[in-house]
Amino acid sequence: MILTICPNPCIDYTMELEALNVGKLNRVNGKNITYAGKALNVAIVLSRLKGESYATGFMFNENGRLFEQNLDREGIPNTFIWNKGSVRTNYKFIDKKSMMTEVNDKGEEVTQEKQVELLELVSNLSKKCDYAIMSGSLPSGVDNDFYLKLSKVMPKSVKKVIDTEGQKMLLALENGAVLVKPNKNELEEFAKKELHTTKDILKASYTLLDKGAENVLVSLGREGAIITNGMKSYFCKSIQVAVNSTVGAGDSMVAAAILQMQNGAGLADILKSGVAAGTAAITKSGTLLCTREKYLEVLEGLKVEEI
Repeated sequence: MILTICPNPCIDYTMELEALNVGKLNRVNGKNITYAGKALNVAIVLSRLKGESYATGFMFNENGRLFEQNLDREGIPNTFIWNKGSVRTNYKFIDKKSMMTEVNDKGEEVTQEKQVELLELVSNLSKKCDYAIMSGSLPSGVDNDFYLKLSKVMPKSVKKVIDTEGQKMLLALENGAVLVKPNKNELEEFAKKELHTTKDILKASYTLLDKGAENVLVSLGREGAIITNGMKSYFCKSIQVAVNSTVGAGDSMVAAAILQMQNGAGLADILKSGVAAGTAAITKSGTLLCTREKYLEVLEGLKVEEI
């Protein structure tokens, strides 16, 4: 089983506009509301691709039941640590050029007592898992080393996957990870410089390998992705599809990649599946994520090359 840990769930309001005119009236052409959070998205895609996932994390009293209902519809077992207040709300504005502007809420504060409860819950749940995925931002009141704390309460046999940014990822890597998935912008932040070439991206990825990652999967948006373990490196170019929303593409990529890794696939197939799921996700509006049918359709048209 694959445990997915979401510390900071969110309600995503995705609105389609002709153009985002700051300081002026904007009329909405279409709207989609989803109950999200990066690790919850991963759990949903895992389930759709016939994997076995279990969702946990923090949840909030006022509107958290909607998340449980959504996971139940997807057939995903779940247990959360409940907190006072409501789940944060994020707003995403997509114009006709597929440019997205995001406004993300800060959310409610999580107390130290609740943090200890989640650590204890994860310690118990992870005993039945072979992979654990920790992804997304952290809520107010939670320090940057929380992913490291989560990692340390799991059995050593559990393979950790980290998809977060900045100091949260670097601290978590102190206990190792079978995979990290930065996007190009996040990798540039780690490298503290712009990365213009494949060689630049690989060199920056090697720094994450040195810090404790076994594999680095770098998403390059519409260009595809690169994966490396320091000895072998591969590139997979995405195919051209109509882009409805890029939200959830990275989470779909992580889900498909880990499912292949769990099945014992090699780096090339792990990368190809990840790109297929990420590409399938951007054909859906809002944060509807990829479907198995679209994933299989895209997968057939992809090619992987060693670099």
